[in-house]
Amino acid sequence: MPRIEMSRTNKLGYAAVIGMEGYARRSVDPLLYDLVKLRASILNGCAYCVDMHSTDGQKRGIPTRKLFAVAAWQHAPNMFDARERAVLALTDAVTQLGPDTVTDEIWAAAAAHFDESELGGLVLAIATINVWNRIAIATEMSPPIDDKHPLV
Repeated sequence: MPRIEMSRTNKLGYAAVIGMEGYARRSVDPLLYDLVKLRASILNGCAYCVDMHSTDGQKRGIPTRKLFAVAAWQHAPNMFDARERAVLALTDAVTQLGPDTVTDEIWAAAAAHFDESELGGLVLAIATINVWNRIAIATEMSPPIDDKHPLV
């Protein structure tokens, strides 16, 4: 049980995040958005979101091995094409902000595969999952454990 239910306690703010989510879903290729959501959630240590996005990815047909490899994508180049690697690198950089994170090299690698509008959509998608991760972690959301989501 989360500390608070943001959809109840902060309806307008929560609705704004839902709006960002809707925009991201419409703006980014679904497979790439699944990879973005899973990678950012791994980096942020959000168990709720890692569980949700790995489960959703499996349901959408992403091979389990590929989902596992998202955690160490830099060391599994044969599991991701150049476009996916560029998205994962951009996700890492935008999620782990610092003075040298979103480098010209990372940006250029992404720009080789996406136009300006698509790049903007990716940045907004990465920002959106980072917002969700922070909400889930701050409110102590946990992955569901029940008959529909068994541990084994």
